[in-house]
Amino acid sequence: MKAKSIGFVGTGAITEAMVRGLLSEPAYPTEVHLSPRNAEIAARLFSEFAAVSVAPDNQTVVDRSDLVVLAIRPQVAEAVIGELTFKLGQSVVSIIAATEREVLLKWIGTDIHLVQAIPLPFVAERQGVTAIYPPDSAVAAMFDALGKAVQCESRKEYDLLAAASALMSTYFGIMEFATGWLETNGLERTKARAYLAPLFESLARRANGPHAGDFNALSEEFATRGGLNEQALRDFDADGGKTALTAALDRVFARIEGR
Repeated sequence: MKAKSIGFVGTGAITEAMVRGLLSEPAYPTEVHLSPRNAEIAARLFSEFAAVSVAPDNQTVVDRSDLVVLAIRPQVAEAVIGELTFKLGQSVVSIIAATEREVLLKWIGTDIHLVQAIPLPFVAERQGVTAIYPPDSAVAAMFDALGKAVQCESRKEYDLLAAASALMSTYFGIMEFATGWLETNGLERTKARAYLAPLFESLARRANGPHAGDFNALSEEFATRGGLNEQALRDFDADGGKTALTAALDRVFARIEGR
């Protein structure tokens, strides 16, 4: 069942991305209630979308909403949530980073239906993939409208995907390093970027295509035996690339799990 009204406690970049995705045409049929926090973003969304209203305070957002999205910075989450009163059985989606489910439930202090999610900025264009836990058909339907939802059966699955999402900056870092290398060797930076960005985009589309195999099969497909791609992958592995990547993911995962 779709929520007739969705409220956002916290109005930052991810809230704006979710609202833009939900209300792009064809719009996800819902009312959107925003907290007044970050008045600039709230006013901008209010001026652009008829379905958006700005509440006078966070409690009004909770009172007016079937589904409440907690989009608060973890540093202030306890103080903000502690001031709110939720309805018994109310649906709540937390997108608060690095905060245990049990801790959130303790702060809320009411028997509500809590789902955790990791939406990314791409939901604004309905291209995002969002991990949610525990599985929930209504929340999954909302994030499917924003791209694609991946429903996790366990907390560990959810944490593993959260760790994998930490590779986003590394992805762009590799592109920047390659751009710098091309520039150092005589290619204009604008030409390097004009080549690399579409190249990586095409690879992502290939991986997400209907007939794509697993990543290992794709790697072999693009690594002609004795060719340049095979050489680069072999050197990357031999020089510790995979070892460094594994260590980085292990450390991120440990941090997420509080170890």
